Amino acid sequence: MPMTREEIVSVLGQADETLIADILSTDASYGELREAWAWLNGDEALMGEGRPLPGTRVAELIELLDSDQED
Repeated sequence: MPMTREEIVSVLGQADETLIADILSTDASYGELREAWAWLNGDEALMGEGRPLPGTRVAELIELLDSDQED
């Protein structure tokens, strides 16, 4: 089930409307966004837990979030 704007803000905090629209356009779920955020902000810990590398949709979210942090 695609997520809502409120769910995105609950994970990211304040986010610009363009980023929110880009995330919504991925049709990712709330769980996938949370996973992407976790990978972006602590990937070494996740790898240490033996988690598989992120799937395609999560990787797309990571790319969006990472490019937003660089701006």
